[in-house]
Amino acid sequence: MSNRNSDEALFESVIPDLPLIGRGKVRDIYSVDSEHLLIVTTDRLSAYDVVLPDPVPMKGCVLTKISLFWFGMMADLVDNQLTQRTVDDVIADPTIRGPLQDRSLVVKRLKPLPIEAVVRGYLIGSGWRDYQETGQVCRISLPSGLQQAERLPQTLFTPASKAEAGNHDENISYDDVVDLIGERLAERVRDLSIAIYTRAAKHALTRGIIIADTKFEFGLDDEGQLHLIDELITPDSSRFWPIDGYEIGISPPSFDKQFVRDYLDTLDWDRTAPGPELPADVLQQTSDKYQEALARLT
Repeated sequence: MSNRNSDEALFESVIPDLPLIGRGKVRDIYSVDSEHLLIVTTDRLSAYDVVLPDPVPMKGCVLTKISLFWFGMMADLVDNQLTQRTVDDVIADPTIRGPLQDRSLVVKRLKPLPIEAVVRGYLIGSGWRDYQETGQVCRISLPSGLQQAERLPQTLFTPASKAEAGNHDENISYDDVVDLIGERLAERVRDLSIAIYTRAAKHALTRGIIIADTKFEFGLDDEGQLHLIDELITPDSSRFWPIDGYEIGISPPSFDKQFVRDYLDTLDWDRTAPGPELPADVLQQTSDKYQEALARLT
């Protein structure tokens, strides 16, 4: 079985010379040595926490390039997982290395924090549903009368606990984060998350994109130094809206996997595995949206 999987898309990587640590919804993680991991971003697509059976062509390459762009932009704010090493340094066989070239990173081996740092600038998704029921988003009270997709009065840090594969992440309170990682670290993660989001959102607006919300992951090195890890402000981890299609009161069109979620919502599917197959035109349009987001942002 090769890494190519099809002419255009990579569903699953195979690297015989490196121990596989695990496969996430999108990423395959291999051990390089005691200090480094190889992360391969595949073209797998998950929706509602279920990995769908069809890969989206070019998706992994797009996510990798967008993440690298933001890691560079945020480097003065916080350390990140990147190293000087490349795929060429860790995979000798060119036939295995070739398909992985633009979608793989050799990163520091860090200890992930047990939370996802979610930042919201607009009222949408589970936040909007939460607000309609309770007047709050993740236990944070908001003024009454806000509409769907409206910009929030202030940027919100609404963390989530990390779920085991196949389960849903659950929203938790800031106090829960303090209990999990301590007050000092919780404060730093919150402040950094808002600072990164604010900087990225400002840049994106100049490129015609609203970043409605996003989520970050952080890890610690052996000295307890905080690092940004995983992916950064991609169409998989964020909601991207074109400014020219944005209006308050509706769910705006998007450059992210919301397009796939909207298609899935038309099906008779109960959001549990296995996920339904996607038509070729939905896969292609999704690929096009991801590539347009890359072109616009970078």
